Amino acid sequence: MNSSYTAFVSLIGRILLAYMFIPAGYGKLVNIEGTAGYIASSGLPMGSALAVLAGLLELLGGLALVLGWQVRWAGLALALFTLMASFFFHTFWSVPAEQQMVQQLMFMKNLSVTGGLLLISALGAGPLSLDARRQRA
Repeated sequence: MNSSYTAFVSLIGRILLAYMFIPAGYGKLVNIEGTAGYIASSGLPMGSALAVLAGLLELLGGLALVLGWQVRWAGLALALFTLMASFFFHTFWSVPAEQQMVQQLMFMKNLSVTGGLLLISALGAGPLSLDARRQRA
């Protein structure tokens, strides 16, 4: 592949992955009580603290992906977060039959997103990124 294709596609890929996290992180931070309640409903302790941490991770990690800054770490952190969230919040194996299909789709979507984030973590941000600019300097 030529370098302009790689540059463009890696930027678009980062933006599309970030699009899942930035609005979700913002939403958690502006509704900490609701997010904390949802977290507590899954049996996790310290709902408010986890809500703030999750919101910050999603918002800042998503912005890091868009900007191409520290994407290896951001991708890894978001991949681990997404994988853990899948097992805590999309438990298709333990919900009523009428909810299983949607929860399984959400679980599988999260596994796919985790795969994309791990690729970014392994391969880096690409040429159109702050990481690449920093390496050239």
